[in-house]
Amino acid sequence: MAHFQLAQLNVARMRAPLEAPLMAGFVARLDEINKLAEAAPGFIWRLQTEEGDATALRPFDADLLVNLTVWADLESLASFVYRTAHSELMRQRRSWFSQEPEATLVLWWIPSGDLPTVDQAAERLALLRRHGPTARAFTFRQPYAQDGTA
Repeated sequence: MAHFQLAQLNVARMRAPLEAPLMAGFVARLDEINKLAEAAPGFIWRLQTEEGDATALRPFDADLLVNLTVWADLESLASFVYRTAHSELMRQRRSWFSQEPEATLVLWWIPSGDLPTVDQAAERLALLRRHGPTARAFTFRQPYAQDGTA
């Protein structure tokens, strides 16, 4: 068993409320993509309400959706993000979400068995925005291994 697991935070500013027609294509695929993630090899956990709804959680801002997950490793997460139906939504994301000037995705290693809090995730995103990719807060483009090496 690995000593660490990968935590991931992704935030996205909606162009309109979830109920708006503009967001219908995104909303229509939510259940499908969440089920796909939960069945994906390496998936461990995602932040959600008791009803299974992550979109109801708005810890930072009313217009900002939060996706906080834990994966066995970087390869598992990358495979889900880029090699499943999730990639279709990635290609369409500008239809539903604003392009932000700062980083909206951060990755970091956590001890196996731990779950990240929203506050911890916010701290990691702030670290990435302030200092760029480091062993404590990194991206897919500039990943760090569990031992802290680039």
